[in-house]
Amino acid sequence: MWELARRMAEKLTAAPSVHVYGHIDSDGITGSAIASEALARAGVAHEVTFLKKLDEAALAAVKTENPPVAWFCDFGAGMYDRMGGLTAIITDHHVPTEREIPKEMRKDLAAFADAQDRVLMLNPHLLGEGSDAASGAGTTYMVAKAMDPRNTDLAGIAIVGAVADMQEREFRRVTGFNRQILQDGVEAGVLEAKIDLRLFGRETRPIHKMLQYASDPWIPRLSGNGEACIAFLLELGLEPKQEERWIAWNELPEDQRRLVVSELVRHMLDRGCGWRETERLIGEQYTLLKEERGSPTRDAKEFGTLINACGRYDRADVGYRVCRGDRGEALEESFALLRGHRETIVRSLDFIDEIGIQQMAAIQYFHAQDRIRDTVVGIAAGMALNAQGANLDLPIVAFANADDGVKVSSRGTRDLVARGLDLAAAMHDAAAAVGGQGGGHHVAAGATIPPGKEEEFLAIVDRIVGEQLGRPVGFSVN
Repeated sequence: MWELARRMAEKLTAAPSVHVYGHIDSDGITGSAIASEALARAGVAHEVTFLKKLDEAALAAVKTENPPVAWFCDFGAGMYDRMGGLTAIITDHHVPTEREIPKEMRKDLAAFADAQDRVLMLNPHLLGEGSDAASGAGTTYMVAKAMDPRNTDLAGIAIVGAVADMQEREFRRVTGFNRQILQDGVEAGVLEAKIDLRLFGRETRPIHKMLQYASDPWIPRLSGNGEACIAFLLELGLEPKQEERWIAWNELPEDQRRLVVSELVRHMLDRGCGWRETERLIGEQYTLLKEERGSPTRDAKEFGTLINACGRYDRADVGYRVCRGDRGEALEESFALLRGHRETIVRSLDFIDEIGIQQMAAIQYFHAQDRIRDTVVGIAAGMALNAQGANLDLPIVAFANADDGVKVSSRGTRDLVARGLDLAAAMHDAAAAVGGQGGGHHVAAGATIPPGKEEEFLAIVDRIVGEQLGRPVGFSVN
């Protein structure tokens, strides 16, 4: 991986100019910011463009622009076999397409080798690793470090991208190449990693709100009940409100934090939670040491959510500027976008609860029509799948109307992936069968399909997922 990163770095630093193309989610935005910062430091002229997806139409537009070097961040793996004609760098972690020798080049392998050299891809899948070994921001960081070893101060933003892509979720810590990136950040003095409560909002949420909104894990009698959370803290002799202000988790002294964690463990075990579920209370948490205390940019999870809110509402440029260090106008605008995002998610979950989730033999699904934005329907689907009482035995498929067709987002669980689930393959194959395009990760993937093809698409996905998981299949909707 590092050798390939060095080859990419040579190509980039020698280019007269580079055009960076990034995905609009947190991973793509953080990766694009890393790429832009590294290029700026190297004195390479460049521009940055954000795209909802890299499909045939978007790639055709890139080919028309034909930049000296195109750098794709957090996408491109799914279009790897269609990059002919471009000089391109792909830093991605999605499941790549197979790269076959085109028929017209089979008689001239030297020409094919030259074409291969023009499109270089850094992707953990190429070494047999999974998507969680490095994020799009992580693979981009590896190239930035190869461009200049002093770029290790960008490791903090790379870890934000990894955490935003939930790469620490399964093992409660980042793994794979991310461990080296983390170590770089620690040595550069920009990151701190420590074992702590995993709940969201360590820097900004009042402690009782952090407990109230806990979903991974769900805490019996506390999750969803703010008054019970306040009572829980008071019973421990803690005062969650000081000088008329609710305090955040990271404002508590360490001994009090340890007390809360130990009592939460006791609380869950006393109420029948298993140890595997209870241990999800704690894990490795990442702090960006150069950021102001009490700011969402100081905690990796909160930083990632902030950036995601920008991209999902057509303001990826705002998140990009925050990642590049703008702590003025861009940061304030990102706060406003985050407030709107939270309100949208609440309305979206209320709508899903209203229409219900339909079940088939091997999957479950809902169609949001125009009621949920196509850019956030995947987030809503993931939250619905992880809500209390949800059926975790079936992956969820969500539809939403989009300008270019019907957006499909699918989410599964790590347990299902361990049993054979591959949503990237399911989305790719089912979308292709109905005239669309799809791909992604084993545990989370998406597609765009023509309107009116939803039922046909569902039937194919139900069959594919059923075969992956060894279940009987059939279009049996509840």
